[in-house]
Amino acid sequence: MNSVELKGLTFSYERKAAENRNNVLTDISFSAAEGETIGLIGANGAGKSTLLKLLVGLLADYKGDIKIGGTRVEKSSLAHIRRKTGYVFQDSESQLFMSTVYEDVAFAPRNYGLSEEEVKKRTIRALENVHMEQMKEKQIYRLSGGQKKLASIATILSMEPDVILLDEPSVALDPRNRRNLIRVLNELPGTKIIASHDLDFIYDTCKRVILISDGRITADGPAEELLKDKVLLEHNGLELPLSFSRAR
Repeated sequence: MNSVELKGLTFSYERKAAENRNNVLTDISFSAAEGETIGLIGANGAGKSTLLKLLVGLLADYKGDIKIGGTRVEKSSLAHIRRKTGYVFQDSESQLFMSTVYEDVAFAPRNYGLSEEEVKKRTIRALENVHMEQMKEKQIYRLSGGQKKLASIATILSMEPDVILLDEPSVALDPRNRRNLIRVLNELPGTKIIASHDLDFIYDTCKRVILISDGRITADGPAEELLKDKVLLEHNGLELPLSFSRAR
């Protein structure tokens, strides 16, 4: 079974998406296998962030089909979908609202009504996965931008999701924290879908890339091939990753 499956997804922020010329997404179809990491790329306004929000049920009234782990994303299934799908916001501040790192990461398991023993187990495991177990008692406001990003990922990992969605995870990170985030993501199990303008970051974390342009899938294939296609990228408002540009 695929972790994620979309068929004919069409969406507009206005009503009657199928009949609207202002669709944000039109006829999007693809699937993600268990354990696969996919990069979503495209120019500003292409529809990447909207697609992630639809996958986790933050937006509704779409046409077509979205399934997570075989369950259709709809109002009646949202509680189940959100336990199986973790969404890491672009702005880490939106995801961190408790006083300490431990309390933030423990929030979701506690909210599920799990025992305190299970909460502790999940919280420590999540912090170990992002190499922040030594910072569990640190106050959130004392964290660097990179540490906040890792903490926000840990809040998702404590839910033990099957699918992780990340929106522009490398934004505003210095080189050291960016490298650390790449390492963490490459170590994580499960299916990951990463939306980013940072094509070097996508190359370092994803084996497959889906290019979205004007709300439609323009290309879908191996990162090794698509991210080296200068003509394709430039035609869709993107540039070669810096590592490839220097090589030329």
